[in-house]
Amino acid sequence: MKSSDALLAAWQRILGRAKDSPAILNTHGEVVRKFSEIDARAHDFESKIETFKAGSVIAIQIGNHEDWASILIACLRRRLVVLPLEQSISDQQRDAALEICAAKVLVSAVPSGNSPTVFRLKTADATANWGEHSPSLLKLTSGTTAAPRAIRFRSEQLLADCNQICDTMGISDVDLNFGVIPISHSYGFSNLLTPLIARGVPMVLSSDRLPRAVLADLAGTNATVFPGMPVFYQAFCEMADIPVLPKLRLCISAGAPLVTAVAQQFRQKFGLPIHSFYGASECGGICYDRDAQNMEDGFVGQPMKDVVIEMVDPPAPESRIRVRSAAVGDGYFPDSDEAKLGGALFVPDDLLNKTANGFRIVGRISDVINVAGKKVNPAEVEAHLLRFSGVRQAVVFGRASTLRNEEVAACVVALPGVSVTEVELLEFCRRELSAWQVPKRVFIVDAIPLTERGKISRRDLAGRFAKSQERSPLR
Repeated sequence: MKSSDALLAAWQRILGRAKDSPAILNTHGEVVRKFSEIDARAHDFESKIETFKAGSVIAIQIGNHEDWASILIACLRRRLVVLPLEQSISDQQRDAALEICAAKVLVSAVPSGNSPTVFRLKTADATANWGEHSPSLLKLTSGTTAAPRAIRFRSEQLLADCNQICDTMGISDVDLNFGVIPISHSYGFSNLLTPLIARGVPMVLSSDRLPRAVLADLAGTNATVFPGMPVFYQAFCEMADIPVLPKLRLCISAGAPLVTAVAQQFRQKFGLPIHSFYGASECGGICYDRDAQNMEDGFVGQPMKDVVIEMVDPPAPESRIRVRSAAVGDGYFPDSDEAKLGGALFVPDDLLNKTANGFRIVGRISDVINVAGKKVNPAEVEAHLLRFSGVRQAVVFGRASTLRNEEVAACVVALPGVSVTEVELLEFCRRELSAWQVPKRVFIVDAIPLTERGKISRRDLAGRFAKSQERSPLR
C-alpha cells in the first residue's frame, strides 16, 4: 500500500529495489544494517510507541546511532513528531527544549546496551494543536536570545531538501557517505539520514571526531563523499604521514566559513577540491560552490537546484536575502515569526554580497557591533587583522561597554612558531582602520573554541572575554 507520507513513500521505493543491499556500515567497513534490517527494526520500534497519539513529540538523543533511520521511519508511520537533540547539550538545555516542545518521550542511547531506550516524560497529557499541517520534524534552534525554539517541517519539505542536495551535489546510491557530523544537526540530517531513506545512499557511521581517526576511517572504509566542516579540513592539512584516499571524490564543507588558504592547502596535499555549502536550519541548502573555486573567503557559490534567492536591500553591496524553495519550514514553534519564516520563504540574518560568480557571505546582522551609535562589521576588522604577517586566524566580537554600549575586541591565533603581540596588532589596526573600528583589546590565543557544529560563537567569546576577565581563559 502506497503511503501518503512523502518520505515513507520514497522509503518504500528504496526498500523495493535495495532491501538486501548494505545501508549502514561501521568504521571497520562492516555492514551493520541492510535496508531490510532498517525496516524490520522500525516495525519493532513501533511497538514501543504505539500508545502515543498522533502529533505527540518524540525527542531523540542517541548520537550517530545505527537505529536513527529505523526510529525516524517508525515515528513517521505512527504520525509522531521527531525532535532531534544533540548529545553535547547540557541537561538544562535539554530539559528546556523538552518543556518548550511538550515532548512526551525521550529516546536515549544507553552505553550498556545496543538499542536506544524509551523514557516516558512527565508532561501534560494534551497534545499540541498543530492546525492544518502537523509537522513530522522539529529542528531545534536558537533565536536572538539564548532561549531555544523549534522549526516545523513536514515530510514534503524534508524530501525537497534531500532532493535539492543530492541533485545539486551529484550524490547517488553508488556513493558511500561518511557520517561523522551529528545526525541530530540539520546538516547531518539532510546530508546523511534523508539521502539514505529517500535516495538509498549508504553511509558509514562514526562517533570518533578526532581528525586523525576521521582521516584513517575515510581511507579504510573507501567512502566517496565526506560532508565535513572547516575544522576537519584544517586539521587534515596540518597532519604528517597522511593515508591515501583512493575512493574519496567529493569533499563538502559547511557549518562555518571555509578559509581559502585551507582549501588551497587541502587541494595541494590531497589532490581534492573542497565545495563550500551554505544552508540554514530553517530552509536546508541555500548555496553550493559547484566548481569549488575557493576564490575568496566567504564565497559559497550559486543557489542550489530549485532554490530562488532575492536580495532584500538592493543595490546595497551587502544585503540580507530572501530564500524561496519547497524545503523552507512552515514556521517557528511555539512562537511564530512570519516576517522571517513562513509561506515557503526564509530571511536569514546573514549579509551577502552578490558577484558574477555567485554569493559571498560577508557578515551577519546580529554580529554588527554598536560602538556609540557607529556600526562595525566584524568581518572588515577580521580581514584587516589577517593581513598582518604571522596571523593565522582572527575573530572579532563586541563586548559590553558602559560608556560606548559596545567595544570591539578580537581573538587572534598566530602561525606556528611566530610571535605576535597585542601592541603590534593594535598599532597595525590604528594605521588604517577608523577609530571606532580599532579593537580595544586583542587576545592572543592558541585556538578559537568551536561548538560541536564546528561554528564560532561570538556571543560565547564576548562572555569569555568580558571586561572582568582580562586574562585569556584559553591559554
